[in-house]
Amino acid sequence: MRLKDIIIVSLIFLLDRISKIYVIHLDEILLNSKIITSKFINIQLIWNEGVAFGLFAFDDKSFYNLITGFIIIVILTLIYFIRKTRGIEKYSFIAILGGALGNVFDRFLYSAVPDFIDIHYQNFHWFIFNVADIFITSGVILLIYTEVFLKNKKI
Repeated sequence: MRLKDIIIVSLIFLLDRISKIYVIHLDEILLNSKIITSKFINIQLIWNEGVAFGLFAFDDKSFYNLITGFIIIVILTLIYFIRKTRGIEKYSFIAILGGALGNVFDRFLYSAVPDFIDIHYQNFHWFIFNVADIFITSGVILLIYTEVFLKNKKI
């Protein structure tokens, strides 16, 4: 990875860390109540012990450790792809890597990932997520877009 790539990954990681530290701090001050409540978005801290968006959350620590190990393998694979790709694909992998590093750091630090962005409409709530998840999702969407619309395919 080049220095520019490392700087971008580091900025994503820092943005994620700062947002999580700030929300955790506000949660402690407000004694676990909703931090911000509005018509379409709430900021409320939850601790995610699952994979993405709270999926596959179990009380079994060995399963949690297995998931964490798998995420580390994914991170190493992302670094490989960053070195081998260019353009939009490369920046997609960089966004995913920055977010993945933020979430895996939390898994080691807290044994869970702090999620806090709750987008909703009336009684429908989307999965609660964090800044790292935004970068991971954006990177995946860009990869899909690149694959579907920008690559020449022969059928």
